[in-house]
Amino acid sequence: MSTDESRFAVRAPAPGALLLCRADPDSVALAAQLLREPLLLATAGDGWSVLVPEGKPWLDGGEPVDRVLTGWAGALAVGAPWPVVALWWDAERAGCALASGFRRTVGYAWLSDGTPVGEHEDMRTLAARLGLDPVLDMEALDRLTEPDAEADALARVGALLAVLTRAGVDLPPGLAPGEPADRLRAAARSRPGVRQIDWPGWREAVRAELDVVERGPLGPYLPWTGGPVARTVALAHLAAGVPVTLWGLRRRSGGWVAAGALLLAHGTLGLARTCRLPMD
Repeated sequence: MSTDESRFAVRAPAPGALLLCRADPDSVALAAQLLREPLLLATAGDGWSVLVPEGKPWLDGGEPVDRVLTGWAGALAVGAPWPVVALWWDAERAGCALASGFRRTVGYAWLSDGTPVGEHEDMRTLAARLGLDPVLDMEALDRLTEPDAEADALARVGALLAVLTRAGVDLPPGLAPGEPADRLRAAARSRPGVRQIDWPGWREAVRAELDVVERGPLGPYLPWTGGPVARTVALAHLAAGVPVTLWGLRRRSGGWVAAGALLLAHGTLGLARTCRLPMD
């Protein structure tokens, strides 16, 4: 066993995660309620926010941390005009996932010793969707897809974060990949202006999420604005929401259930508005 492998084995981390949202905390706070999970929200640089889970659903529900975080990222981004980057790690792997609107979520992972196990094209897609520099930033990301005996999984995620700092990410002290969940929560709580995100109930949460979406560039085309195009979009939301919700229930994935429920809520509200049905 090499020195780096021994070092990683000694400090093999407990499962943990962070969610980076390219939006201000006010916008993220509204959308994050739909996850139905207790979270801490703090500023994470110019135009970025970070969500720190207070619970450990990947331990309670038996679902791996990467699947939980991928579902959460998709649920946050599905109705928002900003992307979400999920960072996750456990004793065997570490990685990232990028969700942006209704587009396919892309991700990349490394084994504990730093061995890449993702698709190179997904790393390029991540760079393009985040608007990273196609030369300098992509060169740094390309290196993360190649073997490197000197870098373990946490070092790889740290290098990814270093690239994201050039896009404005600035994580508060103490919020770093590999830190135990308890330390992450403590570090987040110590930040000025940190917010506690709690589940307010479906009615308030959906209304808050609709407010977030209406502020975005697609606001005039949303299903609840009326018209034939809006009705078509509402039907599309319903058609997509049913299988997403069922898939999430079968997988016992709270993130995908939340994403499906949001699609169903959008579609139902849109049809009700186009049919001039009262919503209150």
